[in-house]
Amino acid sequence: MIKGTAASDGIGIGKILLIEEASLEFTPHPVEDPAAEVERFRSAVNTLIAQTERDAAMLRETAGEKEALIMEGHISLLNDPALKGETENLIMGGQCAEEAYSSMCDMFVGIFSSMEDEMMRQRAADVRDIKAGLLRILLGVREVRISDAPKGTVILIKELTPSVTAGIKKGNIVGIITETGGKTSHSAILARALEIPAVLSAANAVSRLENGQPVIVDGSAGIVIPDPSFDQLNEYTEKREAYLRERAELEQFRGRRTLGADGAEYELVCNIGKPEDANKVLDHDGEGVGLFRTEFLFMDRSAIPTEEEQFAAYQQAALILKGKPLIIRTLDIGGDKEIPYLGLEKEENPFMGFRAIRYCLKNRELFKTQLRAILRASAFGDIKIMFPLITCVEELRAGKALVEETKKELTVLGIPFNKDIEVGIMVETAAAAMISDVLAKEAAFFSIGTNDLTGYTMSCDRGNANVAYLYSALQPAVLRMIERTIRCGRQAGIPVGMCGEAAANEMLIPLLMSFGLTEFSVSAPSVLRTRKCISRWTKLEADGIAEKAMSLATEQEVADYLSKVVSAAK
Repeated sequence: MIKGTAASDGIGIGKILLIEEASLEFTPHPVEDPAAEVERFRSAVNTLIAQTERDAAMLRETAGEKEALIMEGHISLLNDPALKGETENLIMGGQCAEEAYSSMCDMFVGIFSSMEDEMMRQRAADVRDIKAGLLRILLGVREVRISDAPKGTVILIKELTPSVTAGIKKGNIVGIITETGGKTSHSAILARALEIPAVLSAANAVSRLENGQPVIVDGSAGIVIPDPSFDQLNEYTEKREAYLRERAELEQFRGRRTLGADGAEYELVCNIGKPEDANKVLDHDGEGVGLFRTEFLFMDRSAIPTEEEQFAAYQQAALILKGKPLIIRTLDIGGDKEIPYLGLEKEENPFMGFRAIRYCLKNRELFKTQLRAILRASAFGDIKIMFPLITCVEELRAGKALVEETKKELTVLGIPFNKDIEVGIMVETAAAAMISDVLAKEAAFFSIGTNDLTGYTMSCDRGNANVAYLYSALQPAVLRMIERTIRCGRQAGIPVGMCGEAAANEMLIPLLMSFGLTEFSVSAPSVLRTRKCISRWTKLEADGIAEKAMSLATEQEVADYLSKVVSAAK
């Protein structure tokens, strides 16, 4: 058995197809005609862009718009003026195109790999992908394609890049195994979009497995079983059928309201990062958007998006949703989200530093540009504004004052917007949770961000393996922060939602129902499963579960108790 990262659910049973990349080694050499070498480089870039555009079109058909955007992100990297410009400078200095581009890509890989944010670290894999693609063209190496793989194929490859994935025929590939990548990597995103079971970061899988070898891929548990026995084949065939039955059962919840077993209604919305993601919300039967992470509009570019660019993005999402609610979180940068062109100073402890609403309030014009774009878009849908990382009433008041100031400016210009737009906050710090009774008097709604709330409450970094045991929303201290926030919101008569990962945690759902949460905001693929989980419980049953859980002293006690409760209810 080989263990790895469970990246895409399901069971795949088939035979290994080992994808080995051809050698891209080259010998650096000086060039006699730098201008001609620059033209050779530019021609290779244009060829790769054309190939990537074709790959994006294929992914749009097989996986969806969001997944195609991954390839379009590659095109942005290929057109990046810094990467192209510095490469051409090196070539004009006498280096060959292969050496110049490789050294620049390696520098970018080093920068991205050193960042704390997982999304930015993922960019390192994208840069490696375009580097390999360009070297293939420059060296005349044939590109690896898997479109001819037969049915029942399990792909084995060191790193599954988007360019390789574009060639996958969904009906033929039953599993994916790689030696790299995590749950948030593009490999994982693409595997989930194609609904192919995948185990990533399976150590030394390429050397431990052979071409044509029978194998089981358990993408839910993150394990690979080579040369399965007769009993194992029977066991996993049953598991695969059970998994498919469960998916079919979930489809019964499509098109239904989100109701508890007693008929109490809840709002089930989704988290998105780009306007196009709103299509996925509708595809998965989400009831709106509870969190639009606008920082992604600022990433992977060399300058601040203009007001028109932001307005177009917010308007697009609103129009796609056709009147369904859209909560737009204002710019949340700093901490683990670096945007180089904004010039944030290096801080010893960025999570406790100059980030999110703090940065925006000090950079009023940037903030007001975003607020103008949001307000203008509010004329096209049910848009709400949400401030991140609020820790005191002064920050909320200052943010609301800028909203009012921006409204007045738009009114003078005769630009339409929703004059009654709601302004709420993320509750993701212990400070905000503790004064949630005060904040509830001035915020139109709360949305609990359990990821940061857990980290700040437990004083632990979720990326630090040494303290990972502390990072859990089931910690009694975190549960008390959540319960207090919801209670204070309800007492003030404002809706309280949750947009952290805990909103889709089946063990936490009965507690959240008992506490009085009104909105669950989850990833789009989690909608039907979350709706089904909510349907299991009445408020009375949830109250009994919550009373017991809140009396327990440790995270392990809470987890063990809730695990038994949930298992018994299935």
